[in-house]
Amino acid sequence: MQVNFVVCQLFALLAAIWFRTYLHSSKTSSFIRHVVATLLGLYLALFCFGWYALHFLVQSGISYCIMIVIGVENMHKYCFVFALGYLTVCQITRVYIFDYGQYSADFSGPMMIITQKITSLAYEIHDGMFRKDEELTSSQRGLAVRRMPSLLEYLSYTCNFMGILAGPLCSYRDYIIFIEGRAQHRAQPSPSGKEEMPCERAEPSPNIAVIQKLLICGLSLLFHLTISKTLSVEYNIDERFQATASWPTKVVYLYVSLLAARPKYYFAWTLADAINNAAGFGFRGYDENGTARWDLISNLRIQQIEMSTSFKMFLDNWNIQTALWLKRVCYERASLSPTIQTFILSAIWHGVYPGYYLTFLTGVVMTLAARAMRNNFRHYFIEPPQLKLLYDVLTWIMTQIAISYTVVPFVLLSIKPSFMFYSSWYYCLHIAGILILLLLPVKKTQRGKTTHENVQLSPSRKFDERENSLGQNSFSTTNNVCNQNQEIASRHSSLKQ
Repeated sequence: MQVNFVVCQLFALLAAIWFRTYLHSSKTSSFIRHVVATLLGLYLALFCFGWYALHFLVQSGISYCIMIVIGVENMHKYCFVFALGYLTVCQITRVYIFDYGQYSADFSGPMMIITQKITSLAYEIHDGMFRKDEELTSSQRGLAVRRMPSLLEYLSYTCNFMGILAGPLCSYRDYIIFIEGRAQHRAQPSPSGKEEMPCERAEPSPNIAVIQKLLICGLSLLFHLTISKTLSVEYNIDERFQATASWPTKVVYLYVSLLAARPKYYFAWTLADAINNAAGFGFRGYDENGTARWDLISNLRIQQIEMSTSFKMFLDNWNIQTALWLKRVCYERASLSPTIQTFILSAIWHGVYPGYYLTFLTGVVMTLAARAMRNNFRHYFIEPPQLKLLYDVLTWIMTQIAISYTVVPFVLLSIKPSFMFYSSWYYCLHIAGILILLLLPVKKTQRGKTTHENVQLSPSRKFDERENSLGQNSFSTTNNVCNQNQEIASRHSSLKQ
């Protein structure tokens, strides 16, 4: 099945190049682009998963019927319950009836992405067609969908060939803008509120971005096939290793084994991003130097992940689009304990293996403890630079150990080996996290003001500002560059990222 996945993704990459070359929005209608994207996606799903792919259509089809029948006032709730419930039933069936711990027929993987798209779209339609603008956050207002999608548009969004196998999640408005070819001709409001003339620029080529991402894929795959195979996470619970290894050895091996487990995710997510870019999807605008940015729907930032000096920084750069989904459908809308609710939803969405729940329950403790430590001590280490460097080194070590400790059950999957690992460590980080929460004062955040700076499953403020509005922030830099060419950049200084 893993071979099928890679073959299908490579085929999707070639199809994406063909799609951009021969079915560009300037050469054909949106209708044709929707039809081709949908049919290719369903073909890939059928080839990769056989008749299990029918689950994709059943889940998508019933959810669309709910949207039409229930109405915009409550459809987001019903769609959320149905889509997540259907996903969970399929996960239970696959895990406990067919092949526990195996990935030979993991058709639930694409269903996880489809579930994200269905629930995101349902909330975006609810925001755009039922709620008042003044009730929405700036992010919700920018993503709101103002009309009900047609069945073709809906299926194209949920089942297109670029993202049906590995995502990443994108907003419905981003996808429609790409299909209709409106990304390069976006009008921007001026500081006075009046709309400027659309900025006409030649469409940038994604070739360099695609080649760079394919190189990263190649290196990640090579690392996974060689080094990762020799550094098993399961060795952390080997009885002989536990009995003979010193504590420094245990700590180092824990970090290295989890480091070696990450390249397979780097490969899958970077390849998925490259496929979307090759089709012309994922352009975010231009930076201050006029260089095209192709990271609109990127799912990770490898350098920031490996150099993370806080739990938040790691989560901000890992599985970015899922973090955005959790923020949009849960964290922003939860009235009670949003962090805990968000972790629970993340665990349910990931699957039914007990290890997932142990990881995310541990993650709650680690997140809150890391937040308390940062709020109480970081300001003592800002100056001088030498002290700040020492603080960064120590927090990097602590973060990497805490992340590795937290995600071991996620890799081991089962409850018994997970508890074997934690007991071999005497639950030391659990105890430390609970003591920190009991002994250190915790600053309460005000929803809508400082929450987004502290949420551990949402992107950083800079990234959040990037995704707040499709019509504004995503292309503001593009228009700033154009306006400089028109010698009126001063009128738009407030639009710069």
